[in-house]
Amino acid sequence: MRQIYRMFGAVIVAAAMQSALVGLAFAQGAQPAAQGAQGAQGAPGGDQGGAAGPSGATRPLEMPVLYVTGIEVLRSANEPKFDIIHVTGLASSNGWSAPQLVPFYYGKAADNVLDLQFIAASPEQSQKAEGFVPISAMFTLEAGHTVKGVRVRAGANALELKQLPGVAKAEVKATDCKDCIGKKFAEKGKAPAGTANTVREEDLPRGFRAIEPTRQVAGITHNPNRINLILDANNTIVMAFWE
Repeated sequence: MRQIYRMFGAVIVAAAMQSALVGLAFAQGAQPAAQGAQGAQGAPGGDQGGAAGPSGATRPLEMPVLYVTGIEVLRSANEPKFDIIHVTGLASSNGWSAPQLVPFYYGKAADNVLDLQFIAASPEQSQKAEGFVPISAMFTLEAGHTVKGVRVRAGANALELKQLPGVAKAEVKATDCKDCIGKKFAEKGKAPAGTANTVREEDLPRGFRAIEPTRQVAGITHNPNRINLILDANNTIVMAFWE
């Protein structure tokens, strides 16, 4: 039992140090983070925007990670009691760094729910689709807080924990496209679930783009949370990458 308390204490200290760094980063860089959020929410989908392959232009940018998959809140055993929020998620690809949880507001929310945005520094170049990558971050609530719940928002979903301490989980069913190359692309409603050697529109992350051989692209808009599928004349996927 003493060993468990020592381990928990070590986690508390490490989390508190990380939270201090996060707080400093937020104080110094709150505006760039907000710009990243706006870029993710307002990014054009469908047939708009520009494309860039795996060796596309360099553009480091803070923005939401793709998915949040879990929230766990731990409470310290000793006085004064404080809570540690540990959030897990999935980044679209390799290359994401410096994950952090940033509050959406300054001050106290009317519903006493702490609303956090799960962001990170996006890859400097477009990335091949090789599978989602686990990512996590922590945030510390000081002693005496009045927070009753925690809501975390990512680029493609949101998750809420309604009681502290506690645990909330979300299941991600979207395909990560690590095995998409060589398969047929099927538009929504054109193939039933489980169709062999087929990538269905319904199973792709929101905001994807399928680019046919005769289709033009305009501009140089980048969104590292958008999967691009390059198709041949037979609708077979020949390239898959995240902008």
